[in-house]
Amino acid sequence: MTERNVRVYEVGPRDGLQNEGTPISTAAKLRFIALLADAGLREIETTSFVSPKAVPQLADADELMARLDRRPHVRYPVLVPNERGLDRAEAAGADAICVFTAASEPFTRANINMTIAESIEAFRPVIATARERGWWTRGYLSTAFGCPYQGEVGEAAVVAVARLLIELGVDELSIGDTIGVAGPADVRRVIGALLGAGIGVERLAMHFHDTRGTALANVSAALELGIRCFDASTGGTGGCPYAPGAAGNLATEDLVYLLEREGLSHGVDLDALLIAARHVSETLGRPLSTKVGQAGGWRVP
Repeated sequence: MTERNVRVYEVGPRDGLQNEGTPISTAAKLRFIALLADAGLREIETTSFVSPKAVPQLADADELMARLDRRPHVRYPVLVPNERGLDRAEAAGADAICVFTAASEPFTRANINMTIAESIEAFRPVIATARERGWWTRGYLSTAFGCPYQGEVGEAAVVAVARLLIELGVDELSIGDTIGVAGPADVRRVIGALLGAGIGVERLAMHFHDTRGTALANVSAALELGIRCFDASTGGTGGCPYAPGAAGNLATEDLVYLLEREGLSHGVDLDALLIAARHVSETLGRPLSTKVGQAGGWRVP
């Protein structure tokens, strides 16, 4: 396996597709996941075991996991909201899970109908059980830079929630720019506060949205601070329903191209990745909007 200085954590099958209104077949999702693995991605967030009423697009989570062709050396995390979701995930064969909260109280209430404190308590038995089973665990910390309801989010709030998730025992924290408002100075401010609070850089991942075109600039700022894991969605799908009309997640193909030009190894084959991106485009029935998806990679003659 190719040595990786930077981990590219693929969220397309889950975060990228969950808000799509067009029904997507389980077969198309499985093909997408297989193409991502073919491209060399080794962490592919696969689905979510939330209520099918809450996220109809991922109502096939049990079937998808049962039919999943698991590749050696590939991790397939799933999102779980509570103990019931954990039970479903375990029955479906999951062995890596993610939980979800935010740094903003209004966003947490709107998104999962809990306070931040209540979400942490709901996750406590979930993470404890997962750790007993030897599973890998991740905590998402959304609205770390801004909230659609309260506006700016201070770094002290981010650090406070990050500490709570670390105390639960999660292996990794994904710090999210949920509505895509951050610039590089914000990235330095928030990551600096987390590092200053004693949270090791090896436990941090960044989850940027390209809502206002700053995602790659934010990646560069985070790289300078030692971050070596970035979430991305092949085809640039996803985004936040609270930012209507906005661009989606940072596109995996754009991220991989940047890493290549920076001379950082990542283990992903860009040409193969673009095949997966085109599959997403054809499945959703719309052209790729990502920069590298449109232009392709560049090979010097």
